[in-house]
Amino acid sequence: MANNDELRKNMALFPIGIVMKLTDLTARQIRYYEQHELVKPARTGGNQRLYSFIDVQRLLEIKDLIEKGVNIAGIKQVLLPVSGDSEEATVITEQTEMKRKELTETQLHKMLKQQLISGKRPGQVSLIQGELSRFFH
Repeated sequence: MANNDELRKNMALFPIGIVMKLTDLTARQIRYYEQHELVKPARTGGNQRLYSFIDVQRLLEIKDLIEKGVNIAGIKQVLLPVSGDSEEATVITEQTEMKRKELTETQLHKMLKQQLISGKRPGQVSLIQGELSRFFH
């Protein structure tokens, strides 16, 4: 299995199903944030959305802000839109597709969990750990 270091945070890896499970958001909510350019998943040839570690982290931040009563305009102030050429934009390449196909859904789930628990931004409260603790006991 690929180790975490090779996996860049903006690599398109996670189908919407895994993202929904981990964030507790509905597909409709996730698509809504995408329309507002708060996340920018990559698309496969078959037009399936694929999300990166960064996308999932942003979705959890959005969810937290909404729970605190912040509206979409406020969220856009806090989290700037992701443009297609920014470093946070999700990338999909032949190499990332091959790597993704090598990983089972269980492995992807596990990697995402490890990344979110260890990948906190400096000074950020461990919000994500709290969010995720419900899923992993």
